[in-house]
Amino acid sequence: MQPISELLSSTYAHQREQLGLAHAILQAEPHIDGPFMLMLGDNIFRGNLGDVTNRQREDRADAAFLVEEVPYEDASRYGVLDTNEYGEVVEVVEKPEDPPSNLVMTGFYTFTPAIFHACHLVQPSDRGEYELPDAIDLLIQSGRTIDAIRLDGWRIDVGYPEDRDRAAERLEEETAADADEAVVDS
Repeated sequence: MQPISELLSSTYAHQREQLGLAHAILQAEPHIDGPFMLMLGDNIFRGNLGDVTNRQREDRADAAFLVEEVPYEDASRYGVLDTNEYGEVVEVVEKPEDPPSNLVMTGFYTFTPAIFHACHLVQPSDRGEYELPDAIDLLIQSGRTIDAIRLDGWRIDVGYPEDRDRAAERLEEETAADADEAVVDS
């Protein structure tokens, strides 16, 4: 098994003011000249992240992201997808009061540099932020290919203290299960 540092390169860009995810992506623009991955730091994943990166590479999608269904009452905490009768993403709405569905973005994305132009066009929301879903909507409206891949596994958003406790418990369980499996495989 190769160390991750041999498999990919990473660059950090500092967002001096918290003005939304579209603004954060623009801070990275000078460092990116091809497709890239964005993973929000307040999520812990165990699942099919590779499906997202592979889909973007294989289908040449301008964006691909991991999505999951959440209880409807929780959907307003996230970017929510609206789909048509064919399951195609037709709109993404950031933290709506009345969500169009319970299918939400998880914080794991891949993009081509086309997202930068869309982010430059985004205007501040009512919350005063440059919202990533607004940039994704601009890609959709311009006919770009956007793929949404359903999470096969689990994710915990650790943005709240009770979520961090739940994540710690889940990771302890996973570590114990992995250790038990290693002993059986020996």
